[in-house]
Formats: sequence, C-alpha cells, structure tokens
Amino acid sequence: MTTLVTGGGGFLGQAVVALLATRGARVRTFSRRRYPALAAWGADQRLGDVRDAEAVADACRGVECVLHIAALPGIAVRAEPYYATNLQGTRHVLAACRAQGVPRLVHCSSPSVTFAGQDQQGVDESAPLGLAWLARNRAYYSHSKALAEREVLAANGPDLRTCALRPHLIWGPRDGHLAPRLIDRARRGRLRRIGAGANRIDITYVDNAAEAHLLAADALAAADSPAAGKAYFLSQGEPVLCWRWIDQVLALADLPPVRRSLSAAAAWRIGHALEGAYRVLRRAGEPPMTRFLAAQLAQSHWFDITAARRDLGYAPRVGTEEGMRRLAAWLAELPRP
Repeated sequence: MTTLVTGGGGFLGQAVVALLATRGARVRTFSRRRYPALAAWGADQRLGDVRDAEAVADACRGVECVLHIAALPGIAVRAEPYYATNLQGTRHVLAACRAQGVPRLVHCSSPSVTFAGQDQQGVDESAPLGLAWLARNRAYYSHSKALAEREVLAANGPDLRTCALRPHLIWGPRDGHLAPRLIDRARRGRLRRIGAGANRIDITYVDNAAEAHLLAADALAAADSPAAGKAYFLSQGEPVLCWRWIDQVLALADLPPVRRSLSAAAAWRIGHALEGAYRVLRRAGEPPMTRFLAAQLAQSHWFDITAARRDLGYAPRVGTEEGMRRLAAWLAELPRP
C-alpha cells in the first residue's frame, strides 16, 4: 500500500511520515520543496503545490490512501491565498482521488471551524460549523477550512470513504510556529495576556495527532466504517489553563511569565483596527492582533473526544507532562539569541 501525505514536509506532516516509516509503509509526500528528513525515512518526494490540479492528480496516481495535511495557516488579512490553498487545494485533492480511484481520504481540519465567538466547553461533533461568524469577522483560515471540511465529508461514498480530523493547537519538538512564536514575542516584550486569564483550552501533542491520522486511515479501510463521512475532535483529553500553559512554555526558554495584559474588549478593538490598517496599507504578513485571535486568546475552547476514542481507537499516548519534557529537550538544543 502506498500512502500519500500532502504537506509531508510540515510539522505535522513529518510526524505522520515518521510514524508511517516505522510501520514499514510505502510513503509518498507532496510538498513544495524537498526535505532531508523525508529522504532519510525513505519517502518518495513529489514536488508541487495543491493549487496545481495536474500536480495533485499525478501525486495521487497509484495511491491507496491520502492523508491531506497541506494547508495555509495564519491570520493574514488577504483572503485569496487561504481559499486558493485550503479550499481549492482540497477540491483538487478530492478530484484527484476520484479520478485516480483512491478509496480513502483523511482530511486534516481544525476545531476552529466550529468557532462562533463564544466559549466552547466540552463541545462535541454535533456543534455546527461557525461559517457566518467566521466570514463576518474575516477569519479566513478557519472559514476556508470549514468550507473544505464540509466538501470532504459530503464527498464520502462507496468509492471514496472520507473523514476529517480536528486536532487542537498541535505542539511539540520541531514546531516552527506555536512555541517559537510565543517565545519570540515574549523576548521582544510584545506578548500580552488577553482577558482574565482563566480560560481553558485543548492542546494536542504532535505525535498524538500523527497517530490519529493513521488510526483514521485504518478505520476507513472497512466498507462499513463508522468513521466514514464524519469529523472528529482531537486533543490531549485534558484541557489546560491557556495562560498558565503559555507561561510554562516560556519557562522552558528561561523567560518570565506574562505580566502585562489587555482586556478582551480592548484586544478586540485593537484587532479590528489593525485588520483595517493592514488592508488599507496593503501590508504583507499578519497583524499582531485580529478579532479572531483576540476571541481565541480570551475564551475557552476545549472539546469532547469521546467519538475519536470510540470510532478510531484514539488515545493520547504521549501525555502532556511527557510532551513538555520532550519540548524542553528540543528547545535546549536550539541556539539562544
């Protein structure tokens, strides 16, 4: 069996490829450049972009299962790149699976597809997509992922069994986004606690998220799979206090806890103003604050993972404490400024 991992060179993608390699599986990856780690694991690296339908179709040829992880994350104010990559790119993957006769597709989605500006506490998969709120508040990443997830699940059928996974805040060694950004902003004195600091959130260690993708692929092998056509929340199974956990990450880099704060309302207003300024001035990159980010940092969002445990056999094998030890060891190897 050959498994294709789109975005195989990314943080989660590499963890998935490494796990597949330990199984002795034949792995093909689809990324925009080559990665030495993928070569070391014996992956057949195909180069291309999910926005290129022909390249995606070629990558899917002769494949038994696609793990679609490639995506454009972030909070930039330009909408087009998010929809081109996350929505149209997913459409290209779906079309290629149909054209090449790929029987299984696991789509990496996000819990934020259900966010609608309110606390989420113990939410399960019955929660509707937050399309209206996300669109109104220009949360382009989450809105594009919600639309893509909806199309993936609607495509489920006898010839192509699909499911979607929603890992929340993936972290761990080799992370190029979450922990390094927190540490960088803290070092530059630009990190502020948003809100009262009592909000609880879910987190997901990267190896747990990777294993969930393989479990989902295995589950979809059965013609009567209970996972077919469904979405699943993933996490450590134990929410943490958001700002206490951020302080713990900073401590791993010998940085003090976050002392300065902004009210949720003030952060929302600043985010709104910055979104407008970045659009008017056509500034590249991401604003330091947006309305979506303000809401996420001030509110609780943790989820019920009962369905993933039941249908996929998912269990977060690497606990949070062990994950933090591994993150600390990796951070200690990085050069300090």
